[in-house]
Amino acid sequence: MPETSEHIVIVGAGAAGLMAARELARTGRKVTVLEARERCGGRILPLPVSEFGYPAAGGAEFVHGEAPVTRGLLREAGLSLHEIEGEQWSFDGIKLTREDRDDPHKAELQAVLRDLKDDLSVAEFLRRHFAGDDYAPMRQSIERMVEGYDAADPERASTLALREEWMDGGHAPQARIDGGYGALIDYLAADCRRCGVTIHFGCVVSAIEEGGDTAAVRCGGGDVHACDRVILTVPLPLLPEMALPASARARLAATQDIGFGNVIKIVLRFARPWWRERHQDLAAMTFLLSDRTIPVWWTQYPSGQAVLTGWFGGPRTAELESLDPQGLIHAGLDSLAAIFKLSREDIARELVAAAATNWAHDPFARGAYSWATPRTRAAQAILARADGLVLFSGEALYRGRDMGTVEAALASGQETAGMILRG
Repeated sequence: MPETSEHIVIVGAGAAGLMAARELARTGRKVTVLEARERCGGRILPLPVSEFGYPAAGGAEFVHGEAPVTRGLLREAGLSLHEIEGEQWSFDGIKLTREDRDDPHKAELQAVLRDLKDDLSVAEFLRRHFAGDDYAPMRQSIERMVEGYDAADPERASTLALREEWMDGGHAPQARIDGGYGALIDYLAADCRRCGVTIHFGCVVSAIEEGGDTAAVRCGGGDVHACDRVILTVPLPLLPEMALPASARARLAATQDIGFGNVIKIVLRFARPWWRERHQDLAAMTFLLSDRTIPVWWTQYPSGQAVLTGWFGGPRTAELESLDPQGLIHAGLDSLAAIFKLSREDIARELVAAAATNWAHDPFARGAYSWATPRTRAAQAILARADGLVLFSGEALYRGRDMGTVEAALASGQETAGMILRG
């Protein structure tokens, strides 16, 4: 393709922004990326190897399902994946047990889901089709998964959007990248720069203006970047804070029909894997579910890292709104103490390093990732239109199966770049 003088400004150096930048720069477009943080990656947050002993993740960690764009990039970058292995355990308030993933009502649930034609919220679906006492454990399990895994509100989350996930019996296969998502972001950012992309850090975009066939992007520090097109890849909660041209603002109302959830993530490194020593049966434990304040934990199995990662997702994370990172770490230790019948002090003595992130407190994220309501697909179609000079992109705009994932962000960035290239 011949070189072009078209200049495109991309707001956000997360997975979607970098992917769009690379695709455009490869065709000779001039591309400038404006990033509010002092790093690339957005909600991908690598933690220091010097503290955690491996490339731990304070944000996105797992590769979900087939993820063709992610896997293609990993091959290109020479990075490898390993599938998640091991056992799932649960704590019922009294004892630890290995989880039996088969619900006695699974076949009935799948039959009703298969026949479902009109979308409705998960909570309404369960009330309508599985209201009896016999179904109570299944209802609880589904709502826990919707809140915890999808970071969604069961009263608003789309049943049809989650149907495939449930038909898989829980969720699609998961894997981790050797080197973490941080290694993939490093590769993408380096490739962008090789293609001539300019990346500016510390640029908080306050306004975008259109004038005829050109646009101007204004940053909080006073810098102005003139360009031909703008791609906005920032998380949904940040969009209303920018002054946007009329054509873009008219589409912004559609974001109300896309859910956006929060996650609290706590990474604890210990001197030794004390949980395996306390319960020899836990040698192959991967996930641990409970009803504690921090309800989900996972290990790095089969790696020998003495690390437990705590996870709390969905609307109920608002209960911990007042806690700072140290308070969240204490909540995590208290939850582990209750599960393993130890004192917090006993566990804290083994602690080598700790990090906690409430993504709602991150000023450039205001939460973790999006999820679908029954009206989301229509909203995405409105936002994805190429009206005017401002385009929207990112994981919330992805219309495939695994919305809210890094794959969704990469695929959306690629798709948005394709729209521009097709003219």
